[in-house]
Amino acid sequence: MAMSSTHSVSVKLVGSNGQISLGKQFAGRQVLIEEQEAGVWLVRTATVIPDNEHWLHTPSAAADLKKALAWAAQNRPSDDALETTLAHLSNDQ
Repeated sequence: MAMSSTHSVSVKLVGSNGQISLGKQFAGRQVLIEEQEAGVWLVRTATVIPDNEHWLHTPSAAADLKKALAWAAQNRPSDDALETTLAHLSNDQ
């Protein structure tokens, strides 16, 4: 079976602390390590989303964000009512 040009093979030594280095290009990245069978591992880069942030990646959150960005594009910020807004905020405290 021929490998495509995107595949490479390298030999790494597992250190006495049980770690291997994948190279600086992967520094700080999260990876999934899947043990497919004894001694066979598949290592894949991944983006892990914390449970409490998962809702941000739902279709409804994306739709809400799209709507908010469209509103912001049509309603440019203005200082016209700044004094009124600051007075209102200080009355609420």
